Amino acid sequence: MPAPHPPEFRRRAVELARLGEQPVAAIAKDLGISESCLRNWMAQADADDGNDTDRLTSKERAELAELRKDKRRLEVENEILKRAAAYFARENVLPK
Repeated sequence: MPAPHPPEFRRRAVELARLGEQPVAAIAKDLGISESCLRNWMAQADADDGNDTDRLTSKERAELAELRKDKRRLEVENEILKRAAAYFARENVLPK
């Protein structure tokens, strides 16, 4: 996977594409990125600016990723607690 482009590069590329002086394909080729990549950056910039309500903003994406990570951690902790409870319940029920 290629290294991500810096945010300033992305912002400037989107600005160039929005000026409309050249086709998006030509701008993307000049910058050494794919046309679809530039179009995705433009769509994400629209969402971040509040112009596209169908797409998650960058902040919402980061929050969603963090919530998913927390959910996985809590599920693991819950499974550990279930196993510990079952272990101690068996210990108290079985005769010694």
